[in-house]
Amino acid sequence: MPLTINTNISSLIAQRNLDSATKALNASLERMSTGYTINHASDNAAGYSIAKQWVTHLSSLDVTSKNAATGADMLTTAEDSYSLLTGHLQRVRDLTEQAANGTYGSASLKAIQAEVVARLQEINRISANIEFNGIKLMSYSKKTGADNSEVGMTADGVNIQVGLYAEKNSRINLSIDLFSDASMSGLFAGMSSVASESGKTLAQLITGAGGDISNLLNNANLQAFAAACSGLKYRSATNDFVLQTDATMGAKEMLSFLDGAINDISGRVTQLGAAQNRISSALSALDVQSQNLTSSLSTLRDTDVAKESSTYIQSQILQQASATLLSTANQLPSTALNLI
Repeated sequence: MPLTINTNISSLIAQRNLDSATKALNASLERMSTGYTINHASDNAAGYSIAKQWVTHLSSLDVTSKNAATGADMLTTAEDSYSLLTGHLQRVRDLTEQAANGTYGSASLKAIQAEVVARLQEINRISANIEFNGIKLMSYSKKTGADNSEVGMTADGVNIQVGLYAEKNSRINLSIDLFSDASMSGLFAGMSSVASESGKTLAQLITGAGGDISNLLNNANLQAFAAACSGLKYRSATNDFVLQTDATMGAKEMLSFLDGAINDISGRVTQLGAAQNRISSALSALDVQSQNLTSSLSTLRDTDVAKESSTYIQSQILQQASATLLSTANQLPSTALNLI
């Protein structure tokens, strides 16, 4: 190799190696300080894209887990509320059973009627007021033309988003049947044409007791319903009660209809329990998915500190050696002075 002054190849080689060692040292410092082997797209273009996608999915999985937990809370609220309705209906049935015994006079039957109507009014109040995050859980009316704008749900029911995508399998649908009207009108209006053992329909029993089954939110009609459960007849004009004279209009005729309402609520609660089991399963599946995705992301992106620390020491030694040799190489052209 010729001895030159203007061009110092040895210095250029030392500079290049010093620059390479410095870059490797800085990369190791960044990886150990951030904990990630992929900090820029240039580190691993494909890995960077995959890592960003997985980070997005993990964030969404956290949200879907909260969605499922919130859905479970809503179902628990509905189930506990239905338990309240069942308790009131069961008490009304007990009182109706008592009134059907035939050993009570007018005063006693009126006392029974007073408690029955209070229970019925409470059923209407609970069903109208129970809500979860602005969604009324017992107020959806299936009647044609019914205004459900304030209920907070459509005829499709409630969809719990427990997946990452818009597909059907990413949702758990809760049927509108679980949230249909649970007021007195909702529970009993559909039974209007059903007949008791004596052949009387529920509509006939309520009409005979002085009311109208089509609107059991109306207080006068509730009074008549309670009167039918007590073997009485309600006279709205004078706001009083008299004994029924028709044996086919007694309290015993109301028992099967009360059983029907209790069974309706029991059916809803059973479906709520099944939906809660589905949501619990979804939560477990989301936990597994999140755990496995986190593990994969760690394998792809996280720094192996033991390995990187070795690379760091290696780069540090190379940097120091290159710096020392660069100093020596920069002095080589001065050798030419010895020839002059």
